[in-house]
Amino acid sequence: MERQVADAEGNTAAAACSRACKTATERKETMTHFIGVVEKDPGSAYGIWFPDIPGCFSAADDEEDLFPNACQAIILHLEGEEIPEPRKIAEIRRLENVRRAHARGAYLMSVPFLRTGGRKGRLNVTGDEEMISAIADAARQRGITRSAFLMQAARKEIMSGGTEGP
Repeated sequence: MERQVADAEGNTAAAACSRACKTATERKETMTHFIGVVEKDPGSAYGIWFPDIPGCFSAADDEEDLFPNACQAIILHLEGEEIPEPRKIAEIRRLENVRRAHARGAYLMSVPFLRTGGRKGRLNVTGDEEMISAIADAARQRGITRSAFLMQAARKEIMSGGTEGP
């Protein structure tokens, strides 16, 4: 399977996902991540499925669209459902269907489960006064608070997988 999508430094999306999976296993995550299996047959879209969430899958024609699509698939699939406990990546790698997929060229992707409606927390943000003013103006134009604006921006950035640049 050929992976051609790369950032300015030449890092492919597959490499970024591999680093994310490794990083997730090296530190305690506060956000739930599920490991997805990414497959692509010649002439088809990229597909992803989740061993810990039976029936949850997504696809995208372009590799860079797969991550946000996968985030959305998890949110929609688990809406109103009990959240399964994700297995460690080492356990996922040992699954027979994952091993078969890997032999066909599949790779693993760590995808966050971005819950909504949870307990509210507090965040103190410091930044350039001009940027703070721009945030306030943008929030006001949308009829929301600065906090809501920042949470929406953060969600969008997380779901993009960091592929949209600075």
